[in-house]
Amino acid sequence: MLPILPQPFEDYCAAHSSAPSPLLDELERHTRTHCALSQMLVGPLEGAFLKMLVRLTGARRILEIGLFTGYSALTMAEALPEDGALISCDIDAANAAIAQAFFDRSPHGRKITIRLGVALDTLSTLPAERVFDMVFLDADKENYINYYEAVLPRLKPGGLIVADNVLWSGKVLNPIEKSDHAIVAFNAHVRADPRVEKVMLGVRDGVLLIRKL
Repeated sequence: MLPILPQPFEDYCAAHSSAPSPLLDELERHTRTHCALSQMLVGPLEGAFLKMLVRLTGARRILEIGLFTGYSALTMAEALPEDGALISCDIDAANAAIAQAFFDRSPHGRKITIRLGVALDTLSTLPAERVFDMVFLDADKENYINYYEAVLPRLKPGGLIVADNVLWSGKVLNPIEKSDHAIVAFNAHVRADPRVEKVMLGVRDGVLLIRKL
């Protein structure tokens, strides 16, 4: 496993970025102390990046696939306007309960709706006219292409998909496991898609920005 960004540099970047809210700090500590797979946490640096993207795009309707304990959802909700809305899809009820407990303590939590269940099923139940300005994709890697194809028709022209973990701890350079090959296939799929423009960034574990034409 290759480090994408050595920890001292990530810490330096985070120290020179806008700080998270106290509630997000508490959520990070809680997740790292009490939750398995806490490495899945987006964390302060990528959280600041997501918040900036929401502000820069002027997003009002966001879809998130992969809630975990709610750090990314809450940081994006903090950047949404008062009438903004975020739908977050996940299958883990225990983690969703942690997320909702923190959302309930935030004035921005009312902007977030958690939808428990298989994300592709959730998407199929949304009204046909439901369109999103921004999508954050951070769930099971084997379904990345399926999620992408499901959300792209629901993304407004000029809308943004943000796909996380696209460098997959460097394993995209030497894929072995099923998840490694899934990320390689997803990256190639997006690269070849003429419906979008894209740029891959080495932020933490790799972020792919995809703008619908």
